[in-house]
Amino acid sequence: MRPTLLLAPLLLGCVTATTAEAAEAWPRWRGPLGTGEAPGSNPPVTFGLDENLRWRAEIPGKGKGTPIVLGDRVYVLTAVGVGDEIEPEEEEEEDDGGRGRRGRRGSRGIQPTQTQRFLVLALDRATGEEVWRDVCAERLPHEGTHQDASWASASAVTDGEVLLAYFGSFGLFAYDLDGKRLWEKQLGEMRTRRSFGEGSSPAVHGETVVVQWDHEEDDFIVALDRKTGKERWRRERDEPTTWATPLVVEVDGRAQVIANGTNAIRAYDLETGDTVWECGGMTVNAIPTPVHADGVVYVMSGFRGSALLAIRLSGAKGDLAGGDHVVWSHDRDTPYVPSPLLVDGKLYFLKVNTGILTCFDVEAGEPLYGPMRLESVANVYASPVAGGGRVYLAGRDGEVEVIEIGPEYKLLASNEFDDGFDASPAIVGNELYLRGRNHVYCFATGADEAREF
Repeated sequence: MRPTLLLAPLLLGCVTATTAEAAEAWPRWRGPLGTGEAPGSNPPVTFGLDENLRWRAEIPGKGKGTPIVLGDRVYVLTAVGVGDEIEPEEEEEEDDGGRGRRGRRGSRGIQPTQTQRFLVLALDRATGEEVWRDVCAERLPHEGTHQDASWASASAVTDGEVLLAYFGSFGLFAYDLDGKRLWEKQLGEMRTRRSFGEGSSPAVHGETVVVQWDHEEDDFIVALDRKTGKERWRRERDEPTTWATPLVVEVDGRAQVIANGTNAIRAYDLETGDTVWECGGMTVNAIPTPVHADGVVYVMSGFRGSALLAIRLSGAKGDLAGGDHVVWSHDRDTPYVPSPLLVDGKLYFLKVNTGILTCFDVEAGEPLYGPMRLESVANVYASPVAGGGRVYLAGRDGEVEVIEIGPEYKLLASNEFDDGFDASPAIVGNELYLRGRNHVYCFATGADEAREF
C-alpha cells in the first residue's frame, strides 16, 4: 500500500487530530489542526538556496494557494494563460444604491485578457518532480481579479482519500490521489466586490464538503457529498463579498460549520444546514479564516476597522449579541488578508497587511506583546504558521522571519530570497514548504543537497 493511503483513516472525519496524526500531513491551507500549527514538527530555522534546500520546483502560471502535503505527494493549484491575448472589456459602472455592495466602480483589479488553463499538479515530495497533472477547465474569466491575486487563489484540500481542487467560478473538481477525476461541480459565476477576484477554499469533514459562496449577487453556503458531488443542503446568505474559508468544528457532539462574514458570523449544523447561532461584529471585506481550540473560536477581520471576537461554542444558540458566549473582544490592529495563528494558548496576528505583530494570551484575552514591528518582514499576505516551537512569517518582498513561541518577542532568524511569498507556508515533519511567484521550495532540516527541477 502506498504511504499516502496509509494516512487516509487518520484524516477522514478528523476535525481535531492527535499530535502523531497531525505530524503526518498538511492537508488544508491552515494545516492539520486548522490553526496554522504543525505539531510534532521540526522545520529548519535558517534556509535558502544554499542551505537546507531539498528541492525547488518551477510551477507554470500563477497561483496563490498554499501547497498541501500528504504522504509522498505535494499538491498545487495554478492558472496558466494560454492562446492569444485580447483587449480587456471596459468595466460597467454600477450604482450600488448606497448599500456598499454590488457596485464595481473604482476597481483595482486586472481584467482578463487571456484564456486561463486551470491546473492541479501533483509533485513528488522527495524530489519535487511532477508526478501527474490534470487540466480542470479552460475558460476566459468573466471578470477580473485583484492586481496581487490570481484566478487560482484557493488552496486544494484532501481528507486522505479524495483530493479537492477548487477554482470558484470555474468549478470544484474531485480526484483520487493518483489523478483520476471522480466528479466535478459547477456552482455559477461570482461577481466579486470591485472585481477583486475569489479566494475562499472549501472545507471537508467526514463525507461532506462545504463551500462558502459570498459575492455581490445571491449568496449561499452549500454542502456536497464527498464521494459524488451531489448537494446535501444549501442555505441562502446575505453578505457582501467575503474571502474567508469556513471552519468545521465539533461542538457538543455535533459538527458545526463556522463562516466568517461582514454582516454576521454564523454557525451551521453540518448535517442539516440549519443555523445554530450568529453574531455580528466584523468589518467589511471579511477574509481571515476562524481558528478554534479548547471550545473557543476566534474570528477576526481588519479592513476599515478592527474586530476580534472570542466565542465560547458549547451551548451557543441563536443571536449571541449581548450574551456571555462572547468571552472577550478586541478592536485594534487585526489582519485584513492574513489569517491568525493559534498555538500553545497564544494567538498571533498581523495588523492589516503589514509586518506589525500582536501576540495574545487567549485565556486572559490580553496581549502578551505588541503591536510591534517585525525586524525584516514589512508587507504580508501570507498567514503565519508554527512548528518546532517557532513561528514562521513570510513576506511579499522575500523575507521569512522566524521567531520563538513565547510571551516575549525573540527573533531567531531572518531568511531573505530573491522572490516573494503571498501563499501561506506549509510544514510537515522536518520540512518547510514555501510557494513563491514561480516556484515551490522544500526546505528540510539537515538537507545536504540542493536540487532543482
